[in-house]
Amino acid sequence: MWDSAIIKMLLEGTGATLYMTLVSTLFGYVLGLPMGIILAVTDQEGIKPNAGVYKILDFIVNVVRSVPFLILLILVIPLTKAIVGKSYGSSATIVPLVIAAAPFIARMVESSLKEVDRGVIEAAQSMGAGTCTIIWKVLLAEARTSLLVGVTIAIGTILGYSAMAGTVGGGGLGDIAIRYGYYRYQTDIMIVTIVILVVLVQILQGLGMMLSKKLDRRHS
Repeated sequence: MWDSAIIKMLLEGTGATLYMTLVSTLFGYVLGLPMGIILAVTDQEGIKPNAGVYKILDFIVNVVRSVPFLILLILVIPLTKAIVGKSYGSSATIVPLVIAAAPFIARMVESSLKEVDRGVIEAAQSMGAGTCTIIWKVLLAEARTSLLVGVTIAIGTILGYSAMAGTVGGGGLGDIAIRYGYYRYQTDIMIVTIVILVVLVQILQGLGMMLSKKLDRRHS
């Protein structure tokens, strides 16, 4: 039963899951980080309040976050085909993963930046620091520990989303669990895939928390 082909399949599935998760997290932050910064800056208590910009971006983030991932996966199939050339497989799954992750990341970034001590921001403003300087050297610098904790949370969430994608041929461990554990009633393979997913989440989040503690000035 557990021959070399099964072991190879699980190893490849683990690699595909890590590939989808890490690449999606990277591109999710490429989109989500600027969105989170804009939300924090244009909020009524931000350094550059702008109700119009905030409400539009806030609405977009809320709408996308409200759509269940499996439904989003199906909704963006035309876009996925246009970008990747196909709607199945690990690379194709990255497109909906990024779309789902970006607003989630934006909210976490916004929350982290709003935790920065108002006094530090006001001190920078009194010294004549511009908006970009405050964002880069005050907000992001002061919130770096919280932001890194957010990365670990995002990775865990995206990894879970990648497993869901297995229901529509998304590849990775989720696909293996569906094909073998559900359709072929091979419970042992499903249990192993679940264990691997849990271990991956624990390792990735453990590394993230360890790094965040090292960067936290309160622990230095």
